[in-house]
Amino acid sequence: MDALSEVLQDFRLNGVNYGRCELQHPWSIAFPHQQLLRFHFVSQGPCWIHTEAEGWQELNDGDLVLLPQGIAHRLASAPDVEGCSLESCQITRVGSNVCEVVREGTGRTSTLFCGSMALSAYALNPLIALMPPMIRGCDVAGNDPIIGPLLAAMTVEASQPQMGSATVLSRMADLLAARLIRCWVNCSGASTTGWLAAIRDPHLGRVLAAMHRDPGHNWTLERLASVAGQSRSLFAERFSTVLGEGAARYLARLRMQLARELLGQSGMSVAEVASRLGYESEASFARAFKRITSVSPGVVRRTSSGRMDMDFGF
Repeated sequence: MDALSEVLQDFRLNGVNYGRCELQHPWSIAFPHQQLLRFHFVSQGPCWIHTEAEGWQELNDGDLVLLPQGIAHRLASAPDVEGCSLESCQITRVGSNVCEVVREGTGRTSTLFCGSMALSAYALNPLIALMPPMIRGCDVAGNDPIIGPLLAAMTVEASQPQMGSATVLSRMADLLAARLIRCWVNCSGASTTGWLAAIRDPHLGRVLAAMHRDPGHNWTLERLASVAGQSRSLFAERFSTVLGEGAARYLARLRMQLARELLGQSGMSVAEVASRLGYESEASFARAFKRITSVSPGVVRRTSSGRMDMDFGF
């Protein structure tokens, strides 16, 4: 298996919240920035989306937008509708992570399927950071023969709800998000530097896959060079040239990224996280964590929520 496939095979979603929405014009909902992957699927409009960079864009029936970094944005039935309509919505849970959102109004009804999700595979975080703030499914559908039929199937499921439709839609959304991300990777070009260039490199790709697969391993420069099949000096120079930083620095940042996730979501103690990531003592881990993140692990553990609550404000 090539290194990119090895990383992408870990694609899976957790902390997923879905909302099936029936909103009558006029309506407008603001979505603040969150460290989550978000998507909106329009079964039936009208629907417009606004971002700071792109302004207002109209979404057509069957359109899907993916916001990999969860940037702040607004959905509305028309660009001139102001305020937030959530207060007047009736929100009903239909499962542990799915809700129905209904708002009565005076105009046409928009049927939307919206979701927010976290990536449980921290190996994908560097990839997500490289992606554009917003991807429209219709823009990449021509590069993946499955996306078009999948969007059509979601349209039917959302417009003609039956028993279990919310669950079916959520599974479709998982698959669609994975294929959109993979499609973007395949169409992103052949850069000579950066994470995508490194993961595609036959030597560096093996190293990145190994580090992401087992970040707590006792990796030394010699061991990483051995995985790459290169001499120590050649590997170190090549890694720094392509990634823009040394292997030790990259590994330390990867470990701290995972540490933040474990401290914030798993309920693990600081000592347990330190041991899992290969540190000999809690003190050495805490020093490394603060050096890279500028905060202490204890602060992250106390302030982070143990779960992502389901609220349609996402």
